[in-house]
Amino acid sequence: MHISFLIHNAYGIGGTIRTTFNLARTLAERHDVEIVSVLRHRDTPVFDLGPGVALRHLVDMREDGPGYEGDDPAHRRPAKVFPAAENRFAQYSELTDRRIAQHLRRIEADVVVGTRPGLNVHIAKQARRGPVRIGQEHLTLDTHPRELKLALRGAYPRLDAVTTVTEADARAYRTLRLPGVRVEAVPNSVPAPGLLPADGSGKWVVAAGRLARVKRYDVLIRAFAQVAEQRPDWRLRIYGGGAEKAGLRALIDELGLYNHVFLMGPANPLEPEWAKGSIAAVSSSLESFGMTIVEAMRCGLPVVATDCPHGPGEIIEDGVDGRLVPVGKPAALAAALLDLINDDEARKRMGRAALAASVRFDPAMVAGRYESLFDELLARRRGHRLRGTWHRTRGALLSGAYATKDAAQSAVRGVRTA
Repeated sequence: MHISFLIHNAYGIGGTIRTTFNLARTLAERHDVEIVSVLRHRDTPVFDLGPGVALRHLVDMREDGPGYEGDDPAHRRPAKVFPAAENRFAQYSELTDRRIAQHLRRIEADVVVGTRPGLNVHIAKQARRGPVRIGQEHLTLDTHPRELKLALRGAYPRLDAVTTVTEADARAYRTLRLPGVRVEAVPNSVPAPGLLPADGSGKWVVAAGRLARVKRYDVLIRAFAQVAEQRPDWRLRIYGGGAEKAGLRALIDELGLYNHVFLMGPANPLEPEWAKGSIAAVSSSLESFGMTIVEAMRCGLPVVATDCPHGPGEIIEDGVDGRLVPVGKPAALAAALLDLINDDEARKRMGRAALAASVRFDPAMVAGRYESLFDELLARRRGHRLRGTWHRTRGALLSGAYATKDAAQSAVRGVRTA
């Protein structure tokens, strides 16, 4: 099977890039797989793609490279196919429209997979007849503006399937009423880390992700102020960068937590940092999936997370491999953290359960689900082709039979007339 992924920029850093690479690398063990990056802004990808996946780009944005196309006049004119309501619209243009269309008209793949709404629209409208067309949703339908939802409602019926990363988002997509389009929830994958899992003895709570408002690290820091009052021997490390850094630093100083809460900046790889901790914390008001939850669990950490839409409740079994607490409640978050901090046996037991439960997110498991989906859609596509061929052949045979019958009847009539 030849599988082709279309991605915004394979050379950047982000959850969609990482999970696409994980999936492609695993599928490439059994299939012919390529990733086509619309944009390219650096020489080599940040994440490891492995030797089995082909990677190419459509528009070169490396300013110091010989193929730089950022000054192309067509790249200064806005895109017409890529939806204007998509949050990456400013990076798309008449040039990207043209290159994507050329790519999709020529593609020889059995399956073509888009990895964001704007690219899914391109695939729906422009991919040649033949390949199975899949549109992935790595965020959530509910967070898209109304104009984008209308664009998806208009284009997506030409897809064969839409995949979401949570069951909750799959239910939302089914309300769009996309006739003939299969909607399937398939989670993101996270490979097993190449290190020993945490043993639960380190007195560290670990959090990771963009320092963005939606992550509500202010709630986590306020919760940890309550933790530090009772257990001053424990510390909190927060990994990541972003616009909220200055405000979070000021809050840490205001609460006198400069010896207890540390903004560590980005870390890649992150697995060694998870393994140094004993508990992971997630304080978000919204998660499209919860990659950091799975990453922490794969390193043997129980996760204390807010029960926000959409992912945590589908990943964590409350009281078994982690804890779920109400959104935006520092006291509830602090209480759940203290329960695990003060109970060594429960913390270690939940860590072992988290490690075992996280196997369902292994790339081999997730790739297997995609493989089954691709096989079923290809069989359905081939079945339609076979039925179409049968109807055309039957029609031709019937036409020939009727023509022969008419000719015979005419001959008889001719003899009788004579």
